[in-house]
Amino acid sequence: MRHATQLVRTGGPAAATRFIQGLFRPNRAAPQSSGSDVSAADSADTIVEVLDPLPAQELRVTPLPETLPSESGRFLNQRYSGPDGSRNYKLYVPSAYTGSPLPLVVMLHGCTQGPDDFATGTRANRWAESQRCLVVYPEQIQRANSHRCWNWFRPVDQQAGRGEPAIIAGIVKQVIDEYQIDKQRVYVAGLSAGGAMAAIMAQEYPALFAAAGVHSGLPVGAAHDVGSALTVMKTGQPTRALRAATAALNQRAVPMIVLHGDADHTVNPANAARLIQSAVEIRQLIKPNSPLQTSVQTVDASDGSRAYRRTRHATAAGVSVIEQWEIHGGGHAWSGGNAGGSYADGRGPDATRAMLQFFYQHAMPEEAIEDVTASPVPM
Repeated sequence: MRHATQLVRTGGPAAATRFIQGLFRPNRAAPQSSGSDVSAADSADTIVEVLDPLPAQELRVTPLPETLPSESGRFLNQRYSGPDGSRNYKLYVPSAYTGSPLPLVVMLHGCTQGPDDFATGTRANRWAESQRCLVVYPEQIQRANSHRCWNWFRPVDQQAGRGEPAIIAGIVKQVIDEYQIDKQRVYVAGLSAGGAMAAIMAQEYPALFAAAGVHSGLPVGAAHDVGSALTVMKTGQPTRALRAATAALNQRAVPMIVLHGDADHTVNPANAARLIQSAVEIRQLIKPNSPLQTSVQTVDASDGSRAYRRTRHATAAGVSVIEQWEIHGGGHAWSGGNAGGSYADGRGPDATRAMLQFFYQHAMPEEAIEDVTASPVPM
């Protein structure tokens, strides 16, 4: 029990739970811990269970399936139209959906991609079947960007209530209106330009998203036009100061997980460090009396998976609120995905699993939920 108590302090309640459960499993030695958050073996075969919304300190874990189920749900073509524009989107409704509230994950594709391609590469629909959540894929149009990139670098598309953020928020609102969604468990994730837009959505709509995931993306406000976007993609050096102080006006720091390959030659991996730095600064501005505890876990390469370094910034209760995964040898592609999709690396770690595991630690406080059409914080 002393060891379990130590794990609560260093790795959080979920790590302590796994340790205690391991003591009672037949024919299995008790898990060992070096004081880090999760052992490599545990991180590979457990995920937070999603069936019931639970506070972080009461999260339960369940073994991951050996293989993901097939996409036996419905993958629907939908359309949204609003004051700031219209977009098609696809919505995956898992076969387990019966009208009871389920979490919703918003997936923002990268340049030249679309919903079907992104769903294939990330395997997000199969994960949705396994973990019982809905997944929505907004689709960028070529008329808005010749390469179908989300315009994360344009000032008009970096603010709540305007441009593409307003359109994406409108899509989320439409899904919430038409389906039974657990409003405390709405999450956003994206790749590359989609990752940059996911960071914008988290910062500008903190009353909508419980947590965010950014893969190979860029920090909010790092560029203001195409030229500065290309510069920050290449160098990792923002062309102007990041807007941590402005984000702090929203009075909620959205938990964030960032994954990036250190061999990415399209988006400089330094952008991941900037994202983490900004997230930490925002949280410190909002909660100056709640310092974060930092721990580092290094996982060696194995069959089918690259080595990676995982840095967690956790609360005093051991709940991870900011994470960075540096994937050694990873390029500009979704880690652990299906190579049948574009910009997807078949070698792990599995980014979708890592994001879901992070997301389900976090639920939006009921008092923080607001109508997504409400007026944004003044800029």
